[in-house]
Amino acid sequence: MSTDYSHGVQYSPATLAPTLVIKIDDLEELGITFVRLTWVDLTGVVRFRVIPRTYFLKMLQSPRPSVAIAKVTMGLVYLHTADEFNAMGEYLYVPDLSTLRLCPYEEGHASVLGWFQEKAPVLGADGNLTVAVDLCPRSVLQRVAEQATQAGVEFLVGFETEFILLKSTNPVEAANYHAWTASNGLPSGAVESRVMREIVESLLKSGIEVTMYHPEAAPGQYEVVTGPLLPLQAADALIHTRETIVNVAVKYGLRATFAPRVYMTSAGSAAHTHISIHSVDGGPKLSGSLSSLESSFLASVLKHLPAMTAITLPIPASYKRVADGVWSGGTYVCWGTENREAPIRLTNAASPMSRNFELRFLDGTCNPYLALALILSAGLDGVVNQEPLNIKDCPGPLTAAQMDEKRRLEHGINKRMPLTWDEARSAFQSDALVEKTFGKNMIVKYLSVNKTLGTVLEESDETEQARLTRLVEFY
Repeated sequence: MSTDYSHGVQYSPATLAPTLVIKIDDLEELGITFVRLTWVDLTGVVRFRVIPRTYFLKMLQSPRPSVAIAKVTMGLVYLHTADEFNAMGEYLYVPDLSTLRLCPYEEGHASVLGWFQEKAPVLGADGNLTVAVDLCPRSVLQRVAEQATQAGVEFLVGFETEFILLKSTNPVEAANYHAWTASNGLPSGAVESRVMREIVESLLKSGIEVTMYHPEAAPGQYEVVTGPLLPLQAADALIHTRETIVNVAVKYGLRATFAPRVYMTSAGSAAHTHISIHSVDGGPKLSGSLSSLESSFLASVLKHLPAMTAITLPIPASYKRVADGVWSGGTYVCWGTENREAPIRLTNAASPMSRNFELRFLDGTCNPYLALALILSAGLDGVVNQEPLNIKDCPGPLTAAQMDEKRRLEHGINKRMPLTWDEARSAFQSDALVEKTFGKNMIVKYLSVNKTLGTVLEESDETEQARLTRLVEFY
């Protein structure tokens, strides 16, 4: 009788299929007339400039192919400008042609991401001249990933994207009502079924692997799961996934929202993030126990978890989703094998090659580049310093919230997650690893934008219904 219970599709950085991208020379043949030069700001909002193909090709022949973008773009929230920003200055936004993808939901369009750069060199933190911009989210994540590789560690990242399809935002009304993964959530011929099919077909055409989609638990709620990629590629794919979801929904007269919790009587929407840790030299993983890399990574992420939520759960409404007993990951800093009431779930524990950590403390309002950068930076710090794992596995049957104080302490559980937006911001400012990852300027600017965002979304003189409408229309 076999004793090998390995399961799940096996991925590794070495065997990962190359990401399918469009070649510049193929744009005309593919019928591409316009290119969307796309970026994500500090509020997680996707922005773009539409450039005709003919001019885009001319731009690529210029000395520094780029578009000039006002620096204030990173500090805008609706019509409000965050305190740390003003009307002066411009960046160059330089396309990264390795991210060029079809936009099947918009005929004749492709999209490309890029890097923010200064127009002329400035003095960097190391005292040297540079054109790098410390507020560029993609640059921050790329730097952390490169540091990991230099330390002998690689990561694969996959996302579950949850969202709700609405037929009205004022009042807020779901496209349909169904139970979790129930067949009546995707009835043949219904608009929601056509929307979901076109979303997935569009993602596949644009080169993004989809592993499944299904109805989720809340009214009008669905989930699209995409395959693992290297960190920067994974975040890029997530942004393309979000854009595809939003645009396909609009074509059918619906609104897709990634708001953390639309209905307080139902589950919220998250952006569960699956991370697997790999040794560059291909060191083995064993069944039934974490590798030293996995253990140290986990220990350090748990150590810095309270500080991360200002990035991963960035708005006041994010904390309406996080609670004990609602499968959101709970409010205690802990981890558990197949435990959805822990903020970090170890999944496929007995199957070394498909084993990964599911991080449940992110939602769809976060900037995925900044979120991944901080998570991976914390994990890498743990690996480099061989951080010991002092919090025991909590596989159940009791959740951390159900344990008494004595039992929690026996498991090493002695910290709570931030329960409010203000607590998260405070924890963010007090953790030295945050400054090590982002630098002082990014921290000051991010907190300024985040404060403006929270204030705008939580207008105190509005009704709860008005605030909810604003939220689902913004995210």
